[in-house]
Amino acid sequence: MWLDVVSIAIGAFFGANARYGLSTWIKRRVKWDFPIATLIINLSGAFVLGFVVQLQLSFDWNLLVTTGFLGAFTTFSTFKLESVQLHAEQKWKKVILYQVVTYSAGLALVVAGMFLGSIL
Repeated sequence: MWLDVVSIAIGAFFGANARYGLSTWIKRRVKWDFPIATLIINLSGAFVLGFVVQLQLSFDWNLLVTTGFLGAFTTFSTFKLESVQLHAEQKWKKVILYQVVTYSAGLALVVAGMFLGSIL
């Protein structure tokens, strides 16, 4: 049990720091009035999750990568917060675009990741 917690903690440490670093890097370079950093992070995480699931890693590695790293890297709560903020600012088209792209592209990228993982 303690090894499970350690595996998750190690993955989460690196995932959270990767999200912070990538998000900061994107926001410095892309000055859009749209939450593009969170979108890129969540979509890339969806793809990697699908890919990793197909690799059928050992239980400990699976915990480290999926629950730990990807759990901390992707961010459902920030996605929801940014959606609410766009709604509060009455940016209706951006709210709809953000929601539709996140959900539909996220599902498609999980499937694409699974496909790629299955052929490797």
